[in-house]
Amino acid sequence: MISRMDAPGYHPSWTQRRANAILTRLLGKGKGPSFMRLLTVHGRTTGRARTTPVVPVFDGDRAWVVSPFGEVAWVRDARATGRIELARGGDDRTYAARELAPEEAVPVLRRYLALPARFFVRRYMKAEATSPDDALVAEAERAPVFELTPVA
Repeated sequence: MISRMDAPGYHPSWTQRRANAILTRLLGKGKGPSFMRLLTVHGRTTGRARTTPVVPVFDGDRAWVVSPFGEVAWVRDARATGRIELARGGDDRTYAARELAPEEAVPVLRRYLALPARFFVRRYMKAEATSPDDALVAEAERAPVFELTPVA
């Protein structure tokens, strides 16, 4: 079995990088798809803030983020710092981030794969919202899921 550390990294295409730049500007102004937010983490070695658009999963005042592209830089930074900020326009919130075990992530992935995000990530994720639990556990081993707890 290939571990997350050995897995080939996600390398966005020029088109994806351009789309992310446009989404970052729109979301920073409070515009763009209503289901998206800007995720900011501070680098584990430089401490510099890095921002990327994401689709969080919300359930009341509970929140999670999923990395459909696997162990990307923001995932490694979130593991190291334990903090994530989500923003849209002037609404910025800081969260403590805890990575879920694959078994814990099943209901979150099921909800995530039912969101509009599924159309953008389906070529990177093998499971669907209606997949059996064991398929979602396998997906969670490739796609880290973080539970977010608001920080006062």
